[in-house]
Amino acid sequence: MLFRSIVLVFALVGFCRVNAAYPDRPIRLIAPFAPGGNIDITARTVSPGLTEQLGQPVVVENRGGAGGRIGTELVAKSLPDGYTLLLGSSGSLTVNPSFSTTTSYDPIKDFAPTSLVSIVPLVLVVHPSMPVKTAREFIDLAKKKPNSVMMASAGSGSNTHLTGELFQITVGIKLTHVPYKGSGPALVDLLGGQTHCIFDQVSTSASYVNMGKLRALAVASNKRSQSLSSIPTMEQAGVKGFEAATYTGIFLPAGTSKEIVNRIYSALLRVLELPSTRDAFNRLGAEVVSSTPEELSLKLSQDLMKWRKVQLQTGIRLN
Repeated sequence: MLFRSIVLVFALVGFCRVNAAYPDRPIRLIAPFAPGGNIDITARTVSPGLTEQLGQPVVVENRGGAGGRIGTELVAKSLPDGYTLLLGSSGSLTVNPSFSTTTSYDPIKDFAPTSLVSIVPLVLVVHPSMPVKTAREFIDLAKKKPNSVMMASAGSGSNTHLTGELFQITVGIKLTHVPYKGSGPALVDLLGGQTHCIFDQVSTSASYVNMGKLRALAVASNKRSQSLSSIPTMEQAGVKGFEAATYTGIFLPAGTSKEIVNRIYSALLRVLELPSTRDAFNRLGAEVVSSTPEELSLKLSQDLMKWRKVQLQTGIRLN
């Protein structure tokens, strides 16, 4: 009995030393999309600060493919030792699992969340020729003339498309979906009056709104956008229960010790509080937002329910 107690004490001491020494080698931050995109840029924006806070290099590693599933799966299957992090996004952790039959990871069970990092609000914009100035007027028009309003998107299954589908379900209207190969071509035709509306990222539409080339009706986030501060949220515009925005957060594999999760969480919060971090995200059209691990886990659960409802009602599937 005495021998077992001595062994247990030494084991606990060893465990504490391992965690006290963490990290003692470089850490990988997996960006599950190609270089140059929003997720990659977000990862490279926070990695220098994490490097400074943790005292070890935090190296961004791009593992793109399958809409973020390949890199996300890699982290889900990694050792829970704190040396592989995921820059997760709403797309890879809530949309893909809801609309794809090939997703092999469970967003809730396979990851240990730390904090949200950033959010890019979506905004409902219309061509100035549309005889509506508010979200409620837009809804009333669409109800009077079902399928007459043409909704552009960046492509079938894109966040602009799925947000539009969620909006239709929420308010009970029918729009005609017009998919494009990217948000650029979609905006070109909207600016030209070939389509009527789009749910676009504030970061790309704000300049057109400010020039009067597009009209913003409401922002699909819980608070107003810094880039379009005069535009109400959907809630403020009278559309209850509708929220959709692209966001990112940092995750570790499930089973990672609480001590390591807290170390990453604390370091990340300090990075997000830096004025330089906020300025960098503002230049990207994104906004810094933090959360507790519990809040991030709850957000994932709520979004999964939301998007699975859209999938069931529309039958949309992603390849």
